[in-house]
Amino acid sequence: MNRFAHRGLLMFCLLAAGIGQALAHSADEHAGHDMPARSASSQSAQVKFADVALVDQNGKPVRLEKDLVTDKIVVMSFIYTSCTTVCPVVSSIMGKVQKQLGARVGDEVQLVSISIDPQRDDAKRLNDYARSFQKGLGWSWLTGSSQSINETLKGLGSFSGDFKSHQPLILVGDGNSRHWTRYYGFTDPAVLIRQVEKLHSQRNVHAKHTAIAMEPQP
Repeated sequence: MNRFAHRGLLMFCLLAAGIGQALAHSADEHAGHDMPARSASSQSAQVKFADVALVDQNGKPVRLEKDLVTDKIVVMSFIYTSCTTVCPVVSSIMGKVQKQLGARVGDEVQLVSISIDPQRDDAKRLNDYARSFQKGLGWSWLTGSSQSINETLKGLGSFSGDFKSHQPLILVGDGNSRHWTRYYGFTDPAVLIRQVEKLHSQRNVHAKHTAIAMEPQP
């Protein structure tokens, strides 16, 4: 190989490497979401609700624990409206849960989706986004100041520091018993519904035991 051919080959290799690097940096900002989405897993969780002011998709002020969690079985997700990969799938899963639980959502069961991009996701934007997934009552979409959202996410164990690389995550728990489970990845809605039913059964058992304990002794 003469020196001109050698130089040409070297230039071609450098150019190819540069193009490959550029493509890697210009890839979709959500590409990292595919990694945790391949397999779903779950773990028991301890959560803490920050007592901060939030706002729902209708512009109504909300305190998460007081207004939405207490006395409810809760299914909670974390999304942002400009996400084009993971978040629509997670919201679709939540929508299927809402559909299958029917009228129980808004009564015994509360669905909550919290924006992790509060700087862009105001109430109007959340309301527009929610229309693609929500069919009925009992599903609150929350945003707020960056500080309020960060405190909320930290208490729930879902703060990542970089919202564009967050993992798909859904929390299911009983606002009364503090039994919570984190579901990572794209969880089958049937799995989430089984957990809701399990928490419902535990409530019934607890209520029965309480009623027996309160019965007057002979």
